[in-house]
Amino acid sequence: MKNNYFLFFLLLIIQNKCFSQAGTPDNRSIGILPGAERMSVYIPMLKGRTVAVFANQTSMVRNMHLVDALIKEGIAVRKIFAPEHGFRGVGDAGEGLKNGIDSATGISVISLYGSKLAPSADDLKDVDIMIFDVQDVGVRFYTYISSLQKYMEAAMENHKPLLILDRPNPNGFYVDGPVLDIKFASFVGMQPVPAVYGMTIGEYAFMIAGEKWLSEKANEVYSYYQTAQNSTDTPFHFLVIRCANYTHKDKYILPVNPSPNLQNMQSVYLYPSLCFFEGTAISLGRGTDKPFEQFGHPSFPKNLYSFIPQSRPGAKNPPLLNQTCYGFDLTILNAEKEINDHLQLKWLIKAYELFPDKAKFFLASNYFNKLAGTDMLMQQIKDGKTENEIRKSWQPALNEFKRIRKKYLLYGDFE
Repeated sequence: MKNNYFLFFLLLIIQNKCFSQAGTPDNRSIGILPGAERMSVYIPMLKGRTVAVFANQTSMVRNMHLVDALIKEGIAVRKIFAPEHGFRGVGDAGEGLKNGIDSATGISVISLYGSKLAPSADDLKDVDIMIFDVQDVGVRFYTYISSLQKYMEAAMENHKPLLILDRPNPNGFYVDGPVLDIKFASFVGMQPVPAVYGMTIGEYAFMIAGEKWLSEKANEVYSYYQTAQNSTDTPFHFLVIRCANYTHKDKYILPVNPSPNLQNMQSVYLYPSLCFFEGTAISLGRGTDKPFEQFGHPSFPKNLYSFIPQSRPGAKNPPLLNQTCYGFDLTILNAEKEINDHLQLKWLIKAYELFPDKAKFFLASNYFNKLAGTDMLMQQIKDGKTENEIRKSWQPALNEFKRIRKKYLLYGDFE
């Protein structure tokens, strides 16, 4: 069995490395191909073996879900593992979802968000190979990369081969934000990376493995794998199926909403800047038709733009429910050009300036510090630091991260 795994993976690695990585600055004019759509590369590895798939509504192969596409190819899918928001992507942010059965396929769905974050040995006992395929948005506090890490650790610790089907990063054209201080690590930020890290899921996987940021046991398995890659005795195999026709200069347009409150590219581009509001008293539009495209609060001046958060699918109990909020409509901006190559702090600073009771702006839970990955940003805002002053304080850690990042890139960089 080990010999078969080795030969299959060796063939796949050769095919994968030889595939063209040519790209252009704008994917609107070219056909970027996610790893999942390169089925001829990875299907041979799956034939005759039982498979577990980590997936959600973004796991598409053209117009068909990956799970359905695998079944159509005769692949025995035994388990589906699901991230935050669930397998069909309809759960609220932070909502613990129950295990169940996928009505379309009859396959068991196990939630890996909430009380359980990783597959157990029992979950994997009837599985030969694990697959990971979800569309990430390239932001540290978007929990899919935390799920990726837990899934990788489970694969390594249980000696299961792992295939990561890579997808382009819609925010992969820049690196910016505070780098996480490990003492603030949580499921909304597990590793010392900036808020926007400019890597695909596949590149990120190589980085956290290569930098030994995984569990102790997983690090040991991966270290052995690296030294024994040319041996048929390797207990673990790890392969990223790369995207085609993609570089980090490309602005990838998501074909499927990655979660209920990221409903268009405007919100995806604004998300790295506006998600900091989750740690404050401010509404960023959850419970409206423009989440992550507006922000406000009932105490802001009444002559500003207004909106009312209401209960709706994906935001059953949003902050400031049924209260009129006054603030700012960012749909009028060209978010892609507004962001360009760095996230924006001006909206956070402006909101703090307008908020009448400064002592209640940041939530008492200190969730803001988990999102920021540091307690410095909160203090800098309280101290009235300018955006330029704050950004300057990030640079030493950002430069060190960029040095590490370069080692693991699979695609042409934006620089």
